[in-house]
Amino acid sequence: MKIMIASDIHGSAYYCREMLKAFDRERSNKLLLLGDILYHGPRNDLPYEYNAKAVAAMLNEVKNSILCVRGNCDSEVDQMMLEFPIMAEYCLLYAGKTMIFATHGHKYNAGNLPTIPQGSILLHGHTHVPAWQDCGGILYVNPGSVSIPKGGSDFGYMTMEDGLFLWKTLDGREYKRFMMTP
Repeated sequence: MKIMIASDIHGSAYYCREMLKAFDRERSNKLLLLGDILYHGPRNDLPYEYNAKAVAAMLNEVKNSILCVRGNCDSEVDQMMLEFPIMAEYCLLYAGKTMIFATHGHKYNAGNLPTIPQGSILLHGHTHVPAWQDCGGILYVNPGSVSIPKGGSDFGYMTMEDGLFLWKTLDGREYKRFMMTP
């Protein structure tokens, strides 16, 4: 199964459209959103073409393909606009025997690891910076941000398929890869 992983849309209709174009181009089975979907948050400037209603409408069109966790900028009001669940703090996925703990990152992160087994993956957004880091036997992975990249990174996402993680820009250019060891 191929999963496209994206985070931190923050209500940008333009970058949501670009993300959905990438989702079609990738031919992924699922789109995993790591939170901060509709609202830009008080610490961020308004993203380009901010239009939370348009983002909700676009995502509702592909609701059956979406898995999602709640970000620190997501609320019950946002859930009322979206036709797929967004309020879970985390979800568990498996790549073979490897557990993937997917969350937004504002609660569980590289500095506050969840209680998960060694060899697991902590997958989160929130920082807006792509990452792959060993945290004492737990791998921390971050796709970066779709609409407000930070730390000199590009607007982007990642894919996961058969243990291979690929980081890509929204136009599909691969810039980093990592293969999980079985």
